[in-house]
Amino acid sequence: MDTKSVKMNKEIYGKTCIYWRAGRCNRNPCKFMHAETPSTHTSYLGINAKSKICGKKHHSSYKIISKSKKTLVQKSEDRDGTNVVVSKKSSRTICKYWTNNRCLYGEQCINLHSWFQSDEFSTIAELHQHKKAITGITLLTGTNKLYSGSTDGTVRIWDCHTGQSLKVINFGTEVNSLISEGPWIFVGLKNAIKAFNTKTNLEYTLDGPKGRILHMAVGNDILFAGAEDGVITAWRESSETKSPFELAGSLIGHTESVVCLIVSLNVGWNMLYSGSMDQSIKVWNIDTLQCTMTLNEHTGVVTSLLCWEKYLFSSSSDGTIKIWAMTEVGTLAVVYTHNEQSGIISLFGMHDANGKPILFSSCTGNLVCMYELPSFSERGRLFAKKDITSFGLVADGGLFLTGDGTGLLRVWKWNELPKVASN
Repeated sequence: MDTKSVKMNKEIYGKTCIYWRAGRCNRNPCKFMHAETPSTHTSYLGINAKSKICGKKHHSSYKIISKSKKTLVQKSEDRDGTNVVVSKKSSRTICKYWTNNRCLYGEQCINLHSWFQSDEFSTIAELHQHKKAITGITLLTGTNKLYSGSTDGTVRIWDCHTGQSLKVINFGTEVNSLISEGPWIFVGLKNAIKAFNTKTNLEYTLDGPKGRILHMAVGNDILFAGAEDGVITAWRESSETKSPFELAGSLIGHTESVVCLIVSLNVGWNMLYSGSMDQSIKVWNIDTLQCTMTLNEHTGVVTSLLCWEKYLFSSSSDGTIKIWAMTEVGTLAVVYTHNEQSGIISLFGMHDANGKPILFSSCTGNLVCMYELPSFSERGRLFAKKDITSFGLVADGGLFLTGDGTGLLRVWKWNELPKVASN
């Protein structure tokens, strides 16, 4: 072999196969290396280059290996001048190869092989009958029946004790929202709401809204429905035999779709709060159906609202959770802002086994972060194949539920009985 040929072979065999790195090399033998060279990131991450990697590129994360764990402390001064200290601990990342049953490292993998990161609860059931994203989960008061709605066009009724699917109602169009109140189940469709009375087995159609019904809420015997056209339609209970609901009015003020609604008597008396794609939160007086305040602190879609004790929590696609409190002059003001690394889809709150308040923050990227309040110290994480879009609560037995974009309804259980958060 001449000198030129030796030099060429040395250059070839000293390089790592780019197809092997991508997990797609099918040559046997391959003229390139099926191992990382000392100059590549494998040696930097501390992985033994001589170890056998079975033809797959190692899927370790730079952030997990190269950076030691840090505790980040954020301070924010509220309106009274009091410092709020927030402790945030780093967490391991779920192995994306494990989620697709393709991880070759088993227990030796540095990333999580679990759908959650916490020792305080566990998953006890997976109900995967829905074919598309779950848009609502509700437990009918006084029964063991759980209802779930999905964009696959169905509402499923489950026995929450056995996990058995009892009935499927097919609407032939996307179910965009689902709530219950007393004996009533309300299903938000496009241009209409279907109301089912579970005691009389009667069904009613509430017309009027334009576009998809993205969220609903009930307060003071009034049903509020936020629609795609930005209008909130309200119905009151009626004694009429033809329909138990009568149109109470339309709340007009948002310029884009209404994404979230909540009624609370604690943060402000007889108030409805609405969040919209127009990046604003509006406060409505339930008695007069008039807008009393507009809050413009978010810079993205207001995706979720949660009332807890005397505070209003709001989340946004801008990656922030804002906590609002009523001032002495009767206006709402932000007292603390928490930042996530990605946009936020939904908020949910309950107490843990020790009675401590826990806030769930569902973020884009198939992740739910769990924080203990008021410190915002991280208490755990939930993972999914697609974004978790809905939450539900079963007070008895310490159960809570999550629904994701694949249609999977997962049931979780705290190790001990938690208390239910009150609005």
